[in-house]
Amino acid sequence: MNEIPVIDISHLSSDQIEERRAVAAKMGAACRGPGFFFITGHGVAPGTVAAAFAAARTYFDQPADAKRALEMTTATGNRGYAGFEVERLNERSADLKEAFNIGLDLSPDDPEILAQKPFRAVNLWPDLPGWRRTILAYYDSCMRVSHLLHRGFALDLGIAEDFFGDKVDRPIATLRMLHYPPAPAAATDQLGAGEHTDYGTVTILATDGVPGLEVRRRDGGWIEAPHVPGAFICNIGDCLMRWTNDVYVSTPHRVVPPRRHRYSIAFFVDPNPEAVVQVLDACRRPGEPLRYQPVTGAEYLRSRFAATYSKAVAATY
Repeated sequence: MNEIPVIDISHLSSDQIEERRAVAAKMGAACRGPGFFFITGHGVAPGTVAAAFAAARTYFDQPADAKRALEMTTATGNRGYAGFEVERLNERSADLKEAFNIGLDLSPDDPEILAQKPFRAVNLWPDLPGWRRTILAYYDSCMRVSHLLHRGFALDLGIAEDFFGDKVDRPIATLRMLHYPPAPAAATDQLGAGEHTDYGTVTILATDGVPGLEVRRRDGGWIEAPHVPGAFICNIGDCLMRWTNDVYVSTPHRVVPPRRHRYSIAFFVDPNPEAVVQVLDACRRPGEPLRYQPVTGAEYLRSRFAATYSKAVAATY
């Protein structure tokens, strides 16, 4: 229950259903247990990951004014730069981190942009050579992994393998580059990222190997997530917990201030804005209460952002 397993997901692409089910069962055990698992065999080229980290460092190494030129505001949606202490994942203190977000890459004339659909916005791009191409290549790779994982979840839950297909084909999927500075010299309770659970269905995280991520055990203690070279660390979010009526459990985690600069790249998958998240019949025993009422992906994410960002920013969703 307290260990984070390493799962080779390469057989999720197998044409043999039993091989796919074997991987799905391991994923399901992790989702019912620690809520976190590492994945190998994901098919994302090491060079694609390395290039994305290099691009993230290039962006964060810029002067403050250059970064703030693409600052996340009420007009940009959940895209752009968020500076140090802008976010507050718990009530005790603001987060000691900076971040840059992109989402599904839509053109200004996309029908969903023109209709001002919730959580649809045009990405902001820094004027850095090759930066957009590099980051979009990584984004697309994570999207492919996400689709595989959702097929695995469905197999484990005993529903149609393609159940999530039309619910995450145009998801509110955010690629977030993160930079955590070294811990302050003076003692402080401030965290890089406060204790929280993620909001969506699944998070696919790459780290640079610098320690910082901690996962809360089921007994309430904390364990440091180790670095597994070449692997992504995944965790389920609250939307998938809602879908499964708490069969899968999202796990609180945090980032403690690192000893040296720490970079990570998270791919947060929330359902399509209009997708209805409602408890699956397969996840309810006879007589078991319905723990959650139906909600759309956009409605649920809006409610969570209201607690994380300023009211002015949250109100735009």
